[in-house]
Amino acid sequence: MGRNRIQAALRGFFADLDFVEVDTATLQVSPGNEAHLHAFATEAVGPNGSRAPLYLHTSPEFACKKLLAAGEPRISCFAHVYRNRERGPLHHPEFTMLEWYRAGESYEALMQDCGRILALAAETVGTRTLAYRGRETDPFQEPERLSVAEAFWRFAGIDLLASIDRSGATDRDRLAADLRAAGLRVAEDDTWSDLFSRVIVERVEPRLGLGRATILDEYPVAEAALARPTAQDPRVAERFELYACGVELANAFGELTDADEQRRRFEAEMREKMRVYGESYPVDEDFLAALGHMPDASGIALGFDRLVMLATGASRIEQVLWAPVPETRP
Repeated sequence: MGRNRIQAALRGFFADLDFVEVDTATLQVSPGNEAHLHAFATEAVGPNGSRAPLYLHTSPEFACKKLLAAGEPRISCFAHVYRNRERGPLHHPEFTMLEWYRAGESYEALMQDCGRILALAAETVGTRTLAYRGRETDPFQEPERLSVAEAFWRFAGIDLLASIDRSGATDRDRLAADLRAAGLRVAEDDTWSDLFSRVIVERVEPRLGLGRATILDEYPVAEAALARPTAQDPRVAERFELYACGVELANAFGELTDADEQRRRFEAEMREKMRVYGESYPVDEDFLAALGHMPDASGIALGFDRLVMLATGASRIEQVLWAPVPETRP
C-alpha cells in the first residue's frame, strides 16, 4: 500500500539525517492550549480510587520539546493524535501526525525538508504530480515562499500589517473595514482573529500550492502562539505553513523558548476558548519548566494522511486510513 511505502521512505529519510525517532505518550495533562483545537477528555483512576483528568493529545509537540530540553538534537515522531469536533474530507478525529525538530537550526532548514519530502513521497509511489479534486502540484519544483502579508495583498487587496502595531497588538476595526472594502462578510461579534481566518479560508488558501507547493510564511504574532517573532519585524512570527493543491499539509515554527511569554500566550488562548466554547484546558507546567532549558530550535507538524492522499490521488482521508473511526449517528 502507498501509505506503508511512504512511511518507510520517510523513516529512512530521517534516519539518514541522524534523527532519532521517538514515541511519545498519547495521554497528557494538557492536550494543547490553542483556542480552536478540541480534545478528547478522560481520567486516570488510581489504585486508591483517586481521579485525575487526562486528555488524548492533539499533537506530540509538548513531549517532543521536553526531549529537546533533555538534550536530544534531532528528533522525529509518527504520532496518532486526536481532535474532537473535526470530521470531513480532510479531517478525521484520529489521524497520524509526523513531527520533527532541529535543535540549533533555523526554520528555513524545515522549508528545505518540506521540498525534499514532497518529492520523496511522489517518487515512492511512482507519480510525477500530487493531486486533490482536480488541483495538481509538481512536487519536484522548489516551493514558492510567500509571506502572509503578501498573500493578503495579492489575493484580497488588504494591507494586513496596517492592522497590527509594533507591539503585536491588533486593530479589529481597521481590518474589518478592509474586509468590507474587499467584499468579504463581517459580523458584529467577529474578533480580529475571526476576520484574519476568513481571509485565509476564502481568499488565500484556495490559491496556494497550485502548480508548485507554497510556503506561506511570517504569520502575525497573534496567530503564532508557539513561535518567536522574526528578527526583522516584531509584528510577525517565524511560522510557516506548507500547501499543495490548495491543501494545508504542515505547520512549522521557529520555536518560542521564553516560558513567561509562552504562559501569557497560553492564558490568552484559554480565555478566548472559554469565551467562545465555555471550556478551557490546563497548562502543562512541566512543559513551561522545560522551555527554560530548551535550546533554540525549529519544529514542524505534517499531516501524514493528507500527504498520502495527495500522493495517491485520494479524495477523502478515510481512503488512506487502515480502519477509520466509525461516524457517530444522533
